[in-house]
Amino acid sequence: MEEKQMTSGGRETEKLYYRDSHRKEFDAVVLSCEEKRTADGKKTGYRVVLDRTAFFPEGGGQFGDVGRLDRVEVVDTHEKNGVIYHETKEPLEPGQTVKGKLDFAVRFDRMQQHSGEHILSGLVHSLYGYDNVGFHLGAEITTLDFNGELTEEQVRDLELRANRAVFENVPVQVLYPTKEQLKSVNYRSKIEIEGQVRIVSIPGYDICACCAPPCGPVRGDRADQSCKL
Repeated sequence: MEEKQMTSGGRETEKLYYRDSHRKEFDAVVLSCEEKRTADGKKTGYRVVLDRTAFFPEGGGQFGDVGRLDRVEVVDTHEKNGVIYHETKEPLEPGQTVKGKLDFAVRFDRMQQHSGEHILSGLVHSLYGYDNVGFHLGAEITTLDFNGELTEEQVRDLELRANRAVFENVPVQVLYPTKEQLKSVNYRSKIEIEGQVRIVSIPGYDICACCAPPCGPVRGDRADQSCKL
């Protein structure tokens, strides 16, 4: 297939998942569609760029979203320089308007696992002072790496505390502090971040810089609560 493309004018993709992490469907315009090929020239699919999307790209330890654009399957999602690329099995025509639909069962499961990571990492940091130095969210298992060793007794205690947060169904808050406000916020993962810093807070358990969609309700029977400082 000949590459078909409309330029985005250097504009970043509008990220709808930051406005509403529970949004399942959206309409968007296809800006470009290009073939993906291996080093030996074998076609492996297509990369589609939209003007706006609710698909979260891989990042922060969380996999990219999957779903459909009209009838075309989206098998993965990535981001580069603010532009989000939807990996598809079939091409789409640049200029056409499509309806995006997330596989929300997959997204929601990842949101809940990500919530659990925040709770556990926050507990480890506050109780033992260890930092989370690695996080991988998988389809069947999620792993966390810390820069300190935990005893079996400590792990069991952490499990009980984390489960208590789940049963309490604590709210998940998303904060967008100004640079001045950020100076007074005591949060984990204080790394150099360009632009707006996004903070996920689980009161009593964790407060941390995070790029993934709002981690959502811990159990699933209450929508996550977002607010600004």
